[in-house]
Amino acid sequence: MGEPEEGGGGGGGGLRRGSLALLTDLYQFTMAYGYWRGGRHREPAHFELFFRRCPFQGAFAHCAGLGECLAFLRAFRFSPADIEYLESVLPVTTDKAFFDYLLTVDASEVSVSSVPEGSVVFSKVPLFQVKGPLLVVQLLETTLLCLVNYASLVATNAARFRLAAGPHKKLMEMGLRRAQGPDGGLSASRYSYMGGFDFTSNVLAGKLYGIPLRGTVAHSYVSSFTSLAEVNPRSLLPLGSKEEPVDFLSLVETWLSQVCQLLHVPLDQEWHPKLLCRSPCPERAGIPSHRSPSGQWGPGQAVGGDQVLVPDLQQAGNEIDMIGVGTHLVTCPLQPSLGCVYKLVEVNGCPRLKVTEDKEKATIPGSKVVYRLWDAAGFPCMDLLALEEESPPRAGQEVEFWPLGGAEGAGKVTPAAVEILHRVYLKNGQVCQPLPSLLEIRNHALASLSKLNPAHKRLQEPEAYQVAMTEKLHILLTALQRDSQ
Repeated sequence: MGEPEEGGGGGGGGLRRGSLALLTDLYQFTMAYGYWRGGRHREPAHFELFFRRCPFQGAFAHCAGLGECLAFLRAFRFSPADIEYLESVLPVTTDKAFFDYLLTVDASEVSVSSVPEGSVVFSKVPLFQVKGPLLVVQLLETTLLCLVNYASLVATNAARFRLAAGPHKKLMEMGLRRAQGPDGGLSASRYSYMGGFDFTSNVLAGKLYGIPLRGTVAHSYVSSFTSLAEVNPRSLLPLGSKEEPVDFLSLVETWLSQVCQLLHVPLDQEWHPKLLCRSPCPERAGIPSHRSPSGQWGPGQAVGGDQVLVPDLQQAGNEIDMIGVGTHLVTCPLQPSLGCVYKLVEVNGCPRLKVTEDKEKATIPGSKVVYRLWDAAGFPCMDLLALEEESPPRAGQEVEFWPLGGAEGAGKVTPAAVEILHRVYLKNGQVCQPLPSLLEIRNHALASLSKLNPAHKRLQEPEAYQVAMTEKLHILLTALQRDSQ
């Protein structure tokens, strides 16, 4: 049930990979060996995956990468060739029985709870909660972070472009040539579509994930013509129509006349073979001239840009209905990493706390349930962290809370509705929730973002979303902090 499928754009990550068990840091095996030598490798442990700050100086992010993580966990095991390689790189003093044990390791005792993929999430709220034998869930750390960090960052970046462009203009991802290698290019196409883009120029991503394809033309095609006499054929059939062929050159002349009127420049037929606009006139089309967005411009065509200039394209008077974005989307230059971390919060039923002088890096101990509280206006207003054994908050009843990292003391809120944020997607190694298709994840992402208060969606100086803990969790945290001093 729900096992990730190959291709087709489903929630399972698209292109099937083999085991990624060695896609990790060497020190994970050092720790695993320490657990094994100390007889602690079977102790039940609980890790949480989260980020400390929202990306791009915003107030939200999108959770992405769940499908690929589940595919990784279903395939997690070490082959004899993997073990042979590990024996060659670990110290020669490593007990041979440890390698025999690794041959038996898989994710059959691992359980994962997560917010649904595409959901809006906030800083310090777990995206994933991972439970299982200490040695195994430790070995999962690096790979899970690798699969979630970039996916969530690109999806969030795409969502911000969608907010900037508004709901009606089409968005096209066209960053393959600037992406961080083939895997980065495919991930960028997949997760930008999830975050709200409509098309990709990446043909392989279209085949693998079912993302609609679109594209423009390069300078080389336009500059290859020297005169209109080289244009052949001169007439074209309308797309999807049984009408008579259209005189294409006459249609181009009509478009060119409209462009020249818009730019207030004289119509010169010598422009025809050389017209490839990267940026329309800034004063008349609303696009800053110092930018260098890529793509062809004209009625019904696309230009490129970043989140600074995209809002200008909503100004009245222009006929641009599609925006193509490449480098600024797939490389996330404003923030190259989301910075997700994977922290131990409980071992053998005992809460664990990371002791640090940096308050931002402090962890919240214990196995927890996260509740999303909604206000009377229908917006989420708080994510509340509570211990598993606590009674859940109820709609219409006052809840006392303690802000995370805050020194202002307790507060009170009365939610109009209460939602449990996480769902169990992997139970003892088996996927236990039907996995949505990529299109369904995209729709959920757009719906999740639409429910967010406009104050939290602002691209500039957004209002911070409230994340807090219950009184019992605050008491536990305070006690552990005191005992650690």
